[in-house]
Amino acid sequence: MSVEEGKLPMYGMPTGAPAPAHPPLRRRLLRFVLAAVLSATVVQYLGLVAHLSGNGRGETVNVPLRAQEYLDKCQLLSVKPGPPADFHTRTHSDRFVPGTQPTLILNATIWTGRDNGHEVVRGDVLLHGGIIRRVGHLQQSALEEYADLTRIDAKGRWLSSGIVDLHSHLGVGASPELDGADDTNSLKAPVQPWLRALDGLNTHDDSYATSIAGGVTTSLILPGSANAIGGQGVIIKLRPPTDRSPTGMLLENPYETNRTVYDPAVSFRYRQMKHACGENPHGVYGPGFTRMDTTWAFREAYEKARLIKHSQDEFCSKAVHGEWAGLGEFPEDLQWEALVDVLRGRVKVQNHCYETVDLDDMVRLTNEFKFSIAAFHHAHETYLVPDTLKAAYGHPPAIALFATNARYKREAYRGSEFAPKILADNGLQVVMKSDHNVLDSRFLLYEAQQAHYYGLPANLALAAVTSTPARVMGQDHRIGYVSEGYDADVVLWDSNPLALGATPEQVWIDGIPQIAKPYAHTKPAAFQTLPKTPDFEEEAKEALKYEGLPPLEPKRSSADVVVFTNVSSVHLREGQDIREAYVADAADALSAGVVVVRNGRVACVSAATGTCASSVRAEDNAEFVDLEGGAISPGLVTVGSPLGLEEMTSEESTIDGYVLDPLTHVVPEIAGGNGMLIRAADGLQFGTRDALVAYRSGVTTGIVAPQSTGFLAGLSTAFSTVAHHKLESGAIVQEIGALHVSIHPVGIPSVSTQIAALRHLLLGETTGELKHWVHKVKQGDVPLVVEVESADAIASIVSLKMEVEAHVHHAIQVTILGATEAHLLARELGQANVGVIIQRTRPFPNVWEKRRILPGPPLSETNAIAILLAHNVTVGVGVEEAWMARNTRLDIAWAALESGGEIRKADALALASVNVEKLLGVKTDGLQADLVATRGGDLLGFSKVVGVMSPRRGVVDLF
Repeated sequence: MSVEEGKLPMYGMPTGAPAPAHPPLRRRLLRFVLAAVLSATVVQYLGLVAHLSGNGRGETVNVPLRAQEYLDKCQLLSVKPGPPADFHTRTHSDRFVPGTQPTLILNATIWTGRDNGHEVVRGDVLLHGGIIRRVGHLQQSALEEYADLTRIDAKGRWLSSGIVDLHSHLGVGASPELDGADDTNSLKAPVQPWLRALDGLNTHDDSYATSIAGGVTTSLILPGSANAIGGQGVIIKLRPPTDRSPTGMLLENPYETNRTVYDPAVSFRYRQMKHACGENPHGVYGPGFTRMDTTWAFREAYEKARLIKHSQDEFCSKAVHGEWAGLGEFPEDLQWEALVDVLRGRVKVQNHCYETVDLDDMVRLTNEFKFSIAAFHHAHETYLVPDTLKAAYGHPPAIALFATNARYKREAYRGSEFAPKILADNGLQVVMKSDHNVLDSRFLLYEAQQAHYYGLPANLALAAVTSTPARVMGQDHRIGYVSEGYDADVVLWDSNPLALGATPEQVWIDGIPQIAKPYAHTKPAAFQTLPKTPDFEEEAKEALKYEGLPPLEPKRSSADVVVFTNVSSVHLREGQDIREAYVADAADALSAGVVVVRNGRVACVSAATGTCASSVRAEDNAEFVDLEGGAISPGLVTVGSPLGLEEMTSEESTIDGYVLDPLTHVVPEIAGGNGMLIRAADGLQFGTRDALVAYRSGVTTGIVAPQSTGFLAGLSTAFSTVAHHKLESGAIVQEIGALHVSIHPVGIPSVSTQIAALRHLLLGETTGELKHWVHKVKQGDVPLVVEVESADAIASIVSLKMEVEAHVHHAIQVTILGATEAHLLARELGQANVGVIIQRTRPFPNVWEKRRILPGPPLSETNAIAILLAHNVTVGVGVEEAWMARNTRLDIAWAALESGGEIRKADALALASVNVEKLLGVKTDGLQADLVATRGGDLLGFSKVVGVMSPRRGVVDLF
């Protein structure tokens, strides 16, 4: 009978027959019997030895039946973690998918990661069997053995290893967010080392595909930070697994695959564990749970682990010498075994930790219990205490950081963009991480670009998202480098990886191309070279001197006349448009421009040899500022975040708070009842650090609406980001701009109820101040701004606009804010004359109403902004959080790059200036039009803002 019918196959096989994938059942049974006999023999031998030797007093010692099992466990305790010695001799990776064609990438500029990130070679890369087989200039003779070889000509473009994310919650905090889909945190207890992120990994997260499109190939998926010890992390490849299972995504599969068998007796694989200290575990377990409680929870847990480890070591010391008397069972506890392995150096501890007090607590803990921390994550104050980090047991932890995301709570308030540079200067390893979906890991490389911009050397910046996180995870033998024998995870970029907007042209994971039809735009030659970055040495020193809180106010020029020289271009406002007023000839050094500013206003612009320079008289006592090829551009405007209404998002005492929503609350009569309407101008806070940082980044005006968690927000206001207080001249640009409402699927009330409420406001009757401003909306004097994401809800708003216009017999102004899915209605929005403010220029489907994104290259040919502009929609851009305002200029630059030339420089500048004002009812005349001076490039690149000209205030601020 056949094997399928349940009978054993015949013993043996014909000579020359192919080897089966697994040994025949009979042979496996034979092996089992032989192993059992051998084990019994060993136990009998040990028993005989024990009987002969006794316990030194002539007594017989009974050897336990599980003695060999215990000895095996004892032997495993001494195995050092790391790869087997012959790892790089493998011909196939354990994740290799049979049938994958070999790929030869020709003529690439290869950043290998070697030589501390300095090595760059021009040549070819051969991918085969899921590994990198060759790197360098390959002769045809070396390729003859590879049939069906896919050849790709890189044409000199950059190739790097895949991006490695050291801190992500992708899959456990799945996108879009749905009830029951969040497995990030357990709230059962402060200490739970036995939990595993793998057990909550969702394979249907929409973020896998988008993150791959950013070049991310490997991620460490960690539990959240609600617990002191939250559980074990898991390292995954983002490629969709052939078996469609979470286990199939593992970097190191626990099962036999492709003839690869994990033998822990030969090499022990590192595991990862999440620790957290400070505010997060403190806040989750209530006001009675303090830092002292958290630290005690750590000490209590590690003492438990230490005692188990000590018991194991004592047990094994006696067992290997045959001293079985009284030993009993091998001492182990499934709940605590992972923490015991931390003490044995077999688990990489990834530690969420911000402030100096917490960092110091953890360093003392490492020395008390003799274990190492792989990395401190978030770690906003680490740059202030490098010596403390170096005192940690074993080795200094690496530091995993955001580039500019800071000040959102007390722990992050002293965060500095110069932290990566300062830490690297102190010899500490720097990693840039996403904390996905706090930041979209698709743009993890952008974090490295910003770190480089603020001073982190280029070799370390790119290493911070490739080789360094691989090393910190204990995986630098297989990922993080373009090197022979490593996993075939590589990215071909359309520009230098540290150039703004660098985008993959293709991503290979395990040698398999991941983007079915990649879209790419040819970029200027300047983007193929390493970007020149400004000198921020003094700013970094100031950050240290003031312990993260350096003065941010600009220095006001005391001269009546300020002359900017070596100017490459000038863009000025002209009504509600932006025009190019001057551009130098790059081939003619004499064409560099001169801009003369008198009392904050531009007096003239000309070439250096023109009349403008000669207009400056000796008695003017002028101050000269060399822009070194820089530019003059309109000041930018930010909207969408609570900038100006808060200092720290998570600190209630530092924010204006949230308005009462008449749809879900009873509004007190003293506040106006249902006719209440809140003005953001009444809650403005000036001098916030985010506002001043934004000013120093070229964002001179903020527009903010009252914060609301419901339907009705209130009236927005426009303010100066540099003003000291509300009564200062020029502090309020315009007290009231637009009426803001919000339409979101919050459950109660429904989206249809919210739209019905808006219809009632516009077509029915209301009372109080609300009635007054709704009337202005209906008259077309004030814009109605509707914060909404879904294309379906946007369509309802467009229909409602037409309904109202038919009723009042004239046009009204409606602006959509947020607008993730607006591109799906681009034609209809253009026809209805509805403006759009895209709140997230690089979209992310974090919630259901944002799932239909237009992702931009390489997943789509262009982006939503370009599509909307092509349909004559007036488009502005905004941000979601206050700290993001500083990066507005980079957001609009990125949008222009993604459009493939469809968005010109003047159009890009308009996205974050005149268009925003137009859409939000802010009327800016010539006296209010701030200008920004940048050194070493224009406002849309990695230049440095060095001055702001303010006609409104009659001054020039210098940095």
